[in-house]
Order: sequence, then structure tokens, then C-alpha cells
Amino acid sequence: MSSATLSSTITPAQSARPEPVEQLMQFATGYMMSAALFAVTSLKIPDLLESGSKTISELAASTGSHEDALYRVMRALSSVGLFDENPARTFSLTPVSEPLCVDAPNSMRDMALWLTGPFHFQVWRELGHSVRTGETVPEKIFGVPCFGYFERDKEVGDRFNNAMTGFSVSTIAAALEAYDFGWLAGKTLVDVAGGHGMVLTEILKKCPNTKGVLFDLEHVVTGAKPRIERQGLSVRCSIAHGDFFVAVPEGDAYVMKNIIHDWNDERSATILKNIHRASRPGSRVILLEAVIAPGNEPHFAKWIDIEMLLLPGGRERTEQEYRDLFAGAGFKMSKVVPTKSPLCVIEAVREN
Repeated sequence: MSSATLSSTITPAQSARPEPVEQLMQFATGYMMSAALFAVTSLKIPDLLESGSKTISELAASTGSHEDALYRVMRALSSVGLFDENPARTFSLTPVSEPLCVDAPNSMRDMALWLTGPFHFQVWRELGHSVRTGETVPEKIFGVPCFGYFERDKEVGDRFNNAMTGFSVSTIAAALEAYDFGWLAGKTLVDVAGGHGMVLTEILKKCPNTKGVLFDLEHVVTGAKPRIERQGLSVRCSIAHGDFFVAVPEGDAYVMKNIIHDWNDERSATILKNIHRASRPGSRVILLEAVIAPGNEPHFAKWIDIEMLLLPGGRERTEQEYRDLFAGAGFKMSKVVPTKSPLCVIEAVREN
């Protein structure tokens, strides 16, 4: 068969498909892309490009970087679509890097810094330990569970809290668009482990006749007071602190974002049973969580599930696994509402 005949039998889809070795090398070098992303995001390169293209010499001068080294990193990131390399060693943003800007709508800068930072490199290099033992990693390398380490290391703790708050901005906006919270009128909503109150304050602004209780550890909820005051919600939103494995405040409804996925089934059931004990028949629980897609379908949650294995010891779950978890705590799962974010709104109702 001639080369002309051979080429004519290859479809465009086949010719565009990466060779297996190419794909393997992409997977094997993924950590390089993460490290490069952390470096340029830390330098606020995306913010410097927000006003338009800039030469590498301008970027190096503005960030105090070595020009040739910065160029080589920017060239590599441009090869995967994070930036555009233009003539004369000039770079510009792409739709992928625009969310890395500090003031971008639904900015992902803090989340990118969290996922690509040195802490994650330390933890993920010990994946083999978790695979062999089923145990979490922070105890092995830091001597304390992950949330204890966040409290001990302020820089890492702040980076985690900033990432969670930033992620809440986009996820609660998507949830408010996809799910009708109107039934909360005249009720009290408890945000369990609500951090700095981003989710709760956004729901309260949408539901003017609803009261809220922000519940978390004392050192966490203290940081929420300025946000509540800025939003003009001090009258309708109170703060409570404690341990959700022991008890939660009384309420008509409960919301949790990315909390249940932090814990295994036994500890998750303890939280839900404490909510059952503090609520009344007909009370609803709203979870903002990813729901794992079946089979080989690509899904962000399948990778965050490994993050849960390594760090707190939790897991992402399928729809049926959430249904079973609720049933064991006295709730019936009533609906799962997809949103434009990676998280779904999962609703359950107390049966008795």
C-alpha cells in the first residue's frame, strides 16, 4: 500500500487522536503543569495581562523574575492553552487563564493556588501510603489530621479557607439559579460548617424573610462577622460555634457545602443524625456536593475523591450512595438538581 493510499484511509478523528505514548507522557508530566501554574499565579501574571498583551521583558520587570526562565515557563503553559504566545515574545490571556485574575467574575485564583501549592505536592507524593493502608496522609507527614494542620500552619490554613470561600462564590450562584429556595420563607436555615458564611449570606439575600444561623468551629466563624455586617444581615443572621459530631443548632432547614464529602459513611451519618435530632418532621437538608457519574465518564469528582482519601478520609459519592446515607439517618432523598458548577443541589426531607 502506498503512503498516499495509507493517508487517505486515516480519518480526521484518527489523525487528531494522540499516540498512546504521547498520552502517557501527558499524564506523567501533569505535576509539571501544576507547578508552573502555581508559579505564574503566585506572581500575578494573569492580573498583569488583564489589560492586554505584554512582552516577557515587561512581565519579568514587573514581577522581579529572571526573563529567560519566565519566558520558558510561559511558553510551556501557552502550549496547553493557558496563555497565548504572540510574536516578539509577547503573551496574552486566554479564556482558560482569565479566571486566574483576582477580580475576575467567580475568580478561581485562590482555588488554583490551593490545588497547585507546595502543600499538595507534599501530600500527593504519599498517595502510595493511602493505597496500601487506606489511611490519610497528614498524620504520616505532619503528625496531625489535615484540619488540625490547617489550624497550626496559618499560611496553609488561610490558603485553604480562601479557596473554599472563592469556590463558594461560583457554586452558590449556580445553586441559586438552578434550585428554588423560596420554601425557606419564614424559616430558620442553619449552615453547618459554613466557614466564613458565603453560602448562607447569599441564600439570605435571595430569601429576605428567612433567618440564618452560621455554625462552625469558634476560630472559623469569628472570621465571618465582618462579612455578615457588610451584607447588612446582622439582624437576621446569628453565629454559633461547636462540634457537629456532638450537636448542631435547632433549625427548620440545614445546608452544607462540601462537608459530607470530607468524612466516611460512619462519621457522615453522625452529622446527619445530629441534624435529625435537632430538627423536626418535614425539615429539609440541602447538600451542595458533587455526584459521581457512572462508568468511565470523565468527572471532576473522581479526582477530588482521591483528595478526600488522602486528606480528611472522606469520599465523593454516587446518587445511590447519598440516598443510602440519608436513609440511615432518618431522611429521604427527594431530588438531585444539577447546576452549572461542579456541584449539585441534593435535597432530603426528614421523615419522622
